[in-house]
Amino acid sequence: MEGQTCKQKCGVVLEKCSCHTTCAYLLDCCGDYKQFCLRVSPYSGSMLGGSTFTILNLVFAPGERVICRFKGSKEIEGFVDPEGRAHCVLPLLHETGFIPFEVSTDGVKFDRSGEYLSVHPSELDPALKVTLVNKTQWQHYSTPHRAGPHRVWSHRAGPLTMTWNSSLIRSDRVDIELWGYREVSGRTASEGNNSASLQAEWSYLYSLGRDLPNTGAFSFIPKPSVKPHSNWEAGSIRVKASSSSEGARDVQGLWSEAHALAWHLEQAFRNTFTDWAENKCLAWDDLEKTLPKLLDEIADCPCTLAQARADTGRFHTDSGCDTQGGSMCTFHPGTIRCVRSIQTSPRRGSGQQCCYDGTGAQVLTRDLTSGSTPELKTGVPLRMDIPPRIPGLSHRLTDVMSFYYCCLWSDNCHVYFRHRSSSGCKTYRPPRAGAVLGDPHFITFDDLHYTFSGEGEYYLVSSPDKELSVQVRTQRGKPENDTLAQATRLSSVAMKQKASDVIEVRLPDDRDQLQVLRNQKVLSFSEQRWMDLHGVSVFSASPQNVTIMFASGVGVEVRRRESAMAVTVLLPTELINNTKGLLGQMNSDPTDDLMTSQGEVINVATTTAEEIFTFGTSWNISKETSLFTYDSKYLFDTYYYPPKHDTTFIPAFSLPETPDDPLVADMLKMCYGNGAQFCKYDTLTSRSLAQGNATLRAYQSHEALMQDLEQVVSCGWLPTPRNGKKNGTSYLEGTVLDFSCNEGFKLYGSSQRTCLEDGTWTGVQPHCLKVHSLSITKTPARYRHGHT
Repeated sequence: MEGQTCKQKCGVVLEKCSCHTTCAYLLDCCGDYKQFCLRVSPYSGSMLGGSTFTILNLVFAPGERVICRFKGSKEIEGFVDPEGRAHCVLPLLHETGFIPFEVSTDGVKFDRSGEYLSVHPSELDPALKVTLVNKTQWQHYSTPHRAGPHRVWSHRAGPLTMTWNSSLIRSDRVDIELWGYREVSGRTASEGNNSASLQAEWSYLYSLGRDLPNTGAFSFIPKPSVKPHSNWEAGSIRVKASSSSEGARDVQGLWSEAHALAWHLEQAFRNTFTDWAENKCLAWDDLEKTLPKLLDEIADCPCTLAQARADTGRFHTDSGCDTQGGSMCTFHPGTIRCVRSIQTSPRRGSGQQCCYDGTGAQVLTRDLTSGSTPELKTGVPLRMDIPPRIPGLSHRLTDVMSFYYCCLWSDNCHVYFRHRSSSGCKTYRPPRAGAVLGDPHFITFDDLHYTFSGEGEYYLVSSPDKELSVQVRTQRGKPENDTLAQATRLSSVAMKQKASDVIEVRLPDDRDQLQVLRNQKVLSFSEQRWMDLHGVSVFSASPQNVTIMFASGVGVEVRRRESAMAVTVLLPTELINNTKGLLGQMNSDPTDDLMTSQGEVINVATTTAEEIFTFGTSWNISKETSLFTYDSKYLFDTYYYPPKHDTTFIPAFSLPETPDDPLVADMLKMCYGNGAQFCKYDTLTSRSLAQGNATLRAYQSHEALMQDLEQVVSCGWLPTPRNGKKNGTSYLEGTVLDFSCNEGFKLYGSSQRTCLEDGTWTGVQPHCLKVHSLSITKTPARYRHGHT
C-alpha cells in the first residue's frame, strides 16, 4: 500500500505509508493497511525453525493454497484450516530478530507481508521445547557419578526420558529424531589465505522412534552409535508429525535444548571414556594452538559484580549462573553470578563470561577452575557470522564440548585453561552515565546537575562521529486538580545508532506501563523478555523497566517513576569528547556542559535558570532528524508539524515554599539530602508527594549507580607459590595478600604484598624451596635485589 491510498481515504498529506512504517495517526481509518499488513500469533519462535504461526487479520477460503516467503527467497507451503485461518511454519534461520515474510495464494504475487520474531533457542519459553528429563544423565551418559543413599560411585545408564506439549504437534502420530551440529573446514577470502573458516552443518542423523503415539512423553535405552553418525557430538532432539518425511526440513516440530550427545557416542567412549575424551582434548589443544590468541581480541571483564550489574550496555546476566535468579551455577561452584558480554569481537564473534563470588570479586580460573571464562563463539548473536552459523550451537560445539573433553570427562583441565583462562580486569574501564529524571532534571556525564523544563523534542545525546542519536520528548504534566502544570516531564525517548533499528520507549497518559516501539511499531513482550534486533537488543524485565543495548556497547535504561520516566544513558569510554546535547560533553569537565547547539558555552558558575532554559531550547530536533512516532492525533498535531520546541510555554523556574501550603510540611520531611531540590520542585509542580518521592528515589538510584561504576584499580593476578599457600584471590587496590609455605619448605621473597593505587604490587614474588636442599643460609641475591 502506498501513501497515496491513505491520502485519498483520510484526506491528510503523508510522505510515506507502508506495512513497516506507520501512516501518522491513520491506522484506525486506513482500512487497507490492515488488509495487507499481517498480524500473527504467536509472534515468536526458535531460530531452528519448526514453529507454526497463525495469520490473524486475513481470512482465506478453506483449502486455498498459501505460500509464505521468508526474507524474499525461502518459500514454505502453508495451509488453511476449516475456519479459513492460514498457518505457516518458520524455516531454519541463521539469525535472530524480526524476519520479514510475504504471503501469496498463487506463488507469483506476494502482496501481503508481515514480520516474525526469530529468537535464540535459549530464550524460548520452556513450554515450547522438548524437555530432556534429567538433563545431566543425557549429557554424561555412561560416565561415573555418586548415586544412592550411600553415595556409591556408579555409571549413568538406563532409559532416557523426554516430554513435550503434545497439543503443539498437530498430529496423533509423531517421529522422534536426532539432529547433529558440526562445523567443518573451509576457507573465506575475508579471513585470509592461511586462516581456516568453519562451515556450519545442521543435519538429520537418525530416528529414535517412528510413527509413535503423540502422548507427550517418550523413553528409550540408547545404543552406541557407529560412524559416520558417531562423528556428531552435539545436537538436539526434534519431535514432528509422522506425516512428513523422515528428516524433512522446515516442517512443524519441537526442539530440545542443544546438548552433548554422550548417550549417542561410539562404543569406545563407553569402554574408556577418559581415554576417548583425553584424545579429543589433545586434538582440540592442537587446533587451538593454530588460532589467534582469544584474549587478544576481547575486552576485559568488570572488576566487581557491582560494575558488571551496572554496565548494562555491555554485559547481561548469564541465566546459567545466577543464584538470585534460581540457577545453581553448576559449572561455576563457588560463584554467585556470571555475566556475558553483549558485544562480540568483530573477527570471530568471541566474547566474555565473567563470574563473581559472594564478596563481589571476580573469580579467575588461575585460582579456581569455576572462574571467568572467555568464549571463542559466544551464544549472543548480535552479529552475524559469515559463513552463517547457529550461535548457540556454535558456542556449545566450540567452547562447551572442549570443556567436557578436558575437564568433565578427563583430567586435563590444565589443557582447557591454557586457552580459556580468565583475562582479569586491569584494562576494564566502566562506562560513563548521564541521566534525566522527574520534571525533568538532568545529570550530565560530567556530573553537572540542572533543570530544564521546556516542552518539545530535544537531543539528549548526539554523537555524529559515532552516529548515535538519543532524543527525548517532553510534555506538560497534569497535577491532581487536572490542570496543566508549569513544568514538563519526559513522555518518550527514541534512539538509534548507525544502521540499527529505531527504538522508542514512551509512557502514554492512559497507561501505567512503558510502551516500546521498534521502527514505529509497538513491540509486545508477552512472549519474549529479550529481543535481539538489528544492531540493538531490548530487554524488559517488567512493564516498568526497559534496557536497550546497542552493538557498540551504548546502553539506555528507561524506568517508570510514578507519572514520569527516568532515563539513564551509559556510554563506553570510546565516546569521550564525542558527545553533545542536553547531557553535555563527556570529557570530565562540567564547565563546558552547557554548550548550546550553536557552540556557545554558558558559564555554569553564574548561570541563571532562564539562561539554562535558553541552552536547553537550542537542542530541539528538526522534523527531518526526528526518530519519534506520531501515531495519534494529539502527537501529530502537537509535535509533527509545529516547531519542535513550544516557544509559547514558559515553565515555573522556581516555586515558593509557603508555610500555609498544606503540602509543604510533609514535603520538607520527605525531601532531604542530595536530590532534595529536585524532590521539592517536582512535589510543588505536580502537587503530589508521590511524584516528589519518586524523583528522589530516582536520584538516589543514580547516585548508587555512580558508586557502582567507580573505577577500580587492579594490580593483576599473583600466583600461589608452588608448595605454598595464598590467603586470598582478590587483586584490587588495597588488597593485602599473605604467602606461606608448606611444612618442610622455606619462603624466599615477600611474605606479604599489597596492591597500590598505581596498579602495582609491593614486594617480590615469593617462592618455596625445600629446606634440606639449600646449601646456603642467606637469602639468594636475586631475591635481595627485588628480582622475581
